[in-house]
Amino acid sequence: MKNKKSLYWLLAMLLGLSLVVAACGGDEASDTDETDNTTDNTEQNDSTDTNDTSNDSDENQSDSNEPKKGGTMVFGVDSEPEGLFNWAFYGIVTDADIISLFDEGLIEYDENLKPQPNLATWETEDNKTFTFKFKEGVKWHNGDELTVHDWVFALETIAHPDYDGPRYANVQTIEGAEAYRNGEADSISGVEVIDDYTIKITFDKARVNNLTNLWTYPMNRTAFEGIPVAEMSGSDPVRRNPVGLGPYKVENIIPGESVELVPFEDYWNGEPKLDKIIVKVVDRSSVLGALENGEIDFITVHPSMGPQVEKMNNADLVTYPGLAYYYVGFKLGKFDNESLEIVEKYDKYANKNLRKAMYYAIDRETWIDAFFSGYGKPVNRPVPSAHWIAADDSELNTYPYDPEKAKQLLDEAGYVDVNGDGWREDPNGDEFVVKFSHYDVGDPQYEARAKALTQYWNDIGLKTELDMVEVNLYYEMIEKDNPEIEVFYGGWGTGADPDPSALWKSDALWNYTRYDNPESDQLLDDALDIDIVGTSDEKRKDLYVEWQKIVNEDLPMLYITELEETVAVSKRMGGMEFAVSGWNNPVEWYIAE
Repeated sequence: MKNKKSLYWLLAMLLGLSLVVAACGGDEASDTDETDNTTDNTEQNDSTDTNDTSNDSDENQSDSNEPKKGGTMVFGVDSEPEGLFNWAFYGIVTDADIISLFDEGLIEYDENLKPQPNLATWETEDNKTFTFKFKEGVKWHNGDELTVHDWVFALETIAHPDYDGPRYANVQTIEGAEAYRNGEADSISGVEVIDDYTIKITFDKARVNNLTNLWTYPMNRTAFEGIPVAEMSGSDPVRRNPVGLGPYKVENIIPGESVELVPFEDYWNGEPKLDKIIVKVVDRSSVLGALENGEIDFITVHPSMGPQVEKMNNADLVTYPGLAYYYVGFKLGKFDNESLEIVEKYDKYANKNLRKAMYYAIDRETWIDAFFSGYGKPVNRPVPSAHWIAADDSELNTYPYDPEKAKQLLDEAGYVDVNGDGWREDPNGDEFVVKFSHYDVGDPQYEARAKALTQYWNDIGLKTELDMVEVNLYYEMIEKDNPEIEVFYGGWGTGADPDPSALWKSDALWNYTRYDNPESDQLLDDALDIDIVGTSDEKRKDLYVEWQKIVNEDLPMLYITELEETVAVSKRMGGMEFAVSGWNNPVEWYIAE
């Protein structure tokens, strides 16, 4: 069964996110954003071994349950949506989850994260020029027929100089996109409409991941008619009356509380079985009670809740491999969103031995066991283990818990206590305080785990202050390099293609640490260059492993953990399936009881 949930939150943040940014969203996934992008990266959860008592099946219902029609499903989210209900504009995982209930793209991804046709097929002979053929007769929720012009509209929106979303990375490699963005052309030269259902996309060069990096979500032209690009993110088609292509359509939105969806009778890929889906915001502190009382039928739960869900009689805990990692990042510079470059370097955390010391100071295994109930494991690279490019730990420094080594590194770097107050000053003898920020979602456990991290640093003589910041404000502050954010906790969900450029290149908006290493940038470019790697996965992996070695040594962030995805599903639900690519098409969901 192919899964429809977008992997793009995850150029997450994600994807996310998670954050979703870290980016953001509801549960851990909401920690991240961005989701996320198919190369969408967003912040989310990652893979670990499934507990023996958990339901590790792809389906939460037995085959004996025949699909039934009717009933209302309550889809829980534990973080308030940001309210950007369009693929081109969303920033957090909560919004992406909601969008996936009523909209879909041209491509979907199978359990091996390989692209499969959904609303369009494609062919290419050189990985530079692709010809796409759209399905005919597919309807938007407003009755319009889907054509290639809707995709052109989306591509031109994202490439427009007034576009304020984060997805330009998914169109910038199309030939002529940069000229269009700079106002030097009236259209994108690499986009050629053949007829209403056929379109040719030419990239600036052949790359192995041109397809998986390409933005493949059309936008309904009628809905956005007359709305300037600069105003789209705040407009009705994004905030209040989104128009999609999925099996359910949005009927009502109560900002911050709920979204109601009803069946779309003209859906192209089967008949929806539910009478209604209500997306309900549930306070994190109330999730377990809402599940136990039958108030919600589905929700992504924090791993720490897993053991309690497993004991419930009316719900199953389902775990499946994730594609995210969680980290502690350092703000190493300031990014200019207009020029897409790092324009200032910060000195406070520039000393690599300082960052290494802070890493050795963390007992990650104990921390993960305490706050994630055995559904996580330490990770030493910004690539989830589920991805085929992941470097083996034998090739990396694993930074085991070693507070004495941490203290030694600080001594050697000149961070010593010069006035006898028990706290280390910086190498100039001035007061040094680690300012650590963590997103606040109203769950006291998040503050507890953040305080645990600060205590590790306090224990090696680094005075640390914690700032808990409201989750949606948090990611805005990170993205805009707010000076109040110095050291921060986040997470990223990776996309179907393992290329991490959108999160790590020095010219990438989502490179939140503002890491700048030309060797790193070059390796990421080479891994996409057909002239260098051809179509060899092995050659690509070799380059990505070399890249992972560099960022494992440089440590612009401290890689903390990767988690299993953990969701709670009511026993009355049927037809729900889960895989590394997410959940299956909601058209298949039904009430079994």
